[in-house]
Amino acid sequence: MEDLLIKNARSIDGNKKDILVRNGHIEEIASFIQAEENMHLIELEEDCYISAGWIDCHTHCFEKFKIYSDNCEEIGYHQGITTVIDAGTAGADNIEEFFNSIKNCKTHVYSLLNISKTGIYAQDELSNMDNIDHEAFIKMCQKYPRFIIGVKARMSQSVVKDSGDKPLFEALKIADQVQLPLMVHIGGDPSKIETVLENVRPKDVVTHIFNPKTNGIITKDGKIKPCVFEAQQRGVFFDLGHGSDSFSFDVLDIANAHGIKVYSISSDIYHRNRQNGPVYSLSVTMSKLLDRGYSLEDVIEAVTSHPAEMFHLSSRGRMEKGYCGDFTIFKIIEEPKEVVDSKGKKVMLRRYIQPVAVILRNQYIQL
Repeated sequence: MEDLLIKNARSIDGNKKDILVRNGHIEEIASFIQAEENMHLIELEEDCYISAGWIDCHTHCFEKFKIYSDNCEEIGYHQGITTVIDAGTAGADNIEEFFNSIKNCKTHVYSLLNISKTGIYAQDELSNMDNIDHEAFIKMCQKYPRFIIGVKARMSQSVVKDSGDKPLFEALKIADQVQLPLMVHIGGDPSKIETVLENVRPKDVVTHIFNPKTNGIITKDGKIKPCVFEAQQRGVFFDLGHGSDSFSFDVLDIANAHGIKVYSISSDIYHRNRQNGPVYSLSVTMSKLLDRGYSLEDVIEAVTSHPAEMFHLSSRGRMEKGYCGDFTIFKIIEEPKEVVDSKGKKVMLRRYIQPVAVILRNQYIQL
């Protein structure tokens, strides 16, 4: 594997360094590293930033199920993302097919296994409790321990129907059995957000946290529900999970005013909301938060070190010696850009984040 030497690598704090990547991992970061004959030299432009490779921790890239699906490369390195985590599109019945389908992808792909063995073959995969098979779930986790990195339960009315809160408590049992983090999708009740937030464990993940629904984090009189503060204090991770229906600028603004921040920024992207909006890409989603009170450091941590911590990707997410040599190279474009949230509210951003290249699997790929 050829050594890579990245020159003029400007991190988000503005400092410029040289980065040496050897055997796919960061060997050295210094103010100056002498180039040698056997090194592939990458010289970054003056207006570029570099970070650890971006991680989108809530996507749908198992192409078999057309309800929520996309191509891992289209939502991955083509958009500046080096690692995508599929959030429960596949279940125990079809996770092997998913695993085999992404073997040759450039983008690194991981899965949160749906507690329904069917995966999202239909919108209501948890309406039938017989779809929850603990033994099959554990078997697949044991077979694919490096691919399956978490548990997924979609707890909203359209998914659970008459099953109510039962799938949530089964998901918690399963997560304890396999010793993996649980991501819970919140939407229309059941389950009520209070039930979810009071029962998930510290370091579990609650996604769609800024959704505009009545079962969201905001009371009817525009305040943050007490359970939200309590969960944050207990160490529950809040994930954005933009999606087609799950992000509101108004909810974000109220959350900001009360000190409620997401720990990870994710897109919940699939082919329709990528092509037709309101998501389009993770970078557009990141730009929305950059415009509304999050610093550039906050935003980059929320797509690098934070999701790596949440899902125990111990070699990813940091631009430090010994870590994976995957990087995202991007610019901050100081121009207005119109974006839209899940309720159709349009906002004119003052600036936005534009990925321009990735360094992935020891290759420099210009976008």
